Amino acid sequence: MSTNSLRPFHLAIPIRDIAESRAFYGQLLGLSEGRSTAEWIDWNLYGHQLVTHLNPTLGANGKVPVHINGVDGQGVPVPHFGVVLTHQDWQELAQRLTGKVDFIIEPYTRFKGEAGEQSTLFFSDPSGNALEFKAFSDLGQLFAK
Repeated sequence: MSTNSLRPFHLAIPIRDIAESRAFYGQLLGLSEGRSTAEWIDWNLYGHQLVTHLNPTLGANGKVPVHINGVDGQGVPVPHFGVVLTHQDWQELAQRLTGKVDFIIEPYTRFKGEAGEQSTLFFSDPSGNALEFKAFSDLGQLFAK
């Protein structure tokens, strides 16, 4: 499948609090809100459908479990999700988030000078869901080996 024929994905993730989700995804990340109920919210994540679903078993301070894998000398949280952005959008997001989130992996360029060179950053939502946003100088290198 070429990148020209990509279709929007749908991802549903657990969260511990609806108001906290609105503050994080709506206010901090600036995502527009779609349909919602007292138990879930649809978000427009750069044209993709992200749904945050209330999971009361997480508790008021709970976090979803993550595992750490090494990539390019960094501890990458698994699972994680995000979007491949343009470099301009990635830089604007990195600037907007600096000082407002605790980065798991600070914004940097990985695989410098290699196939698949990419700018990346990682952070978590309040419920512990890890997000990664990245940008490629050459989007054709998305699946480079």
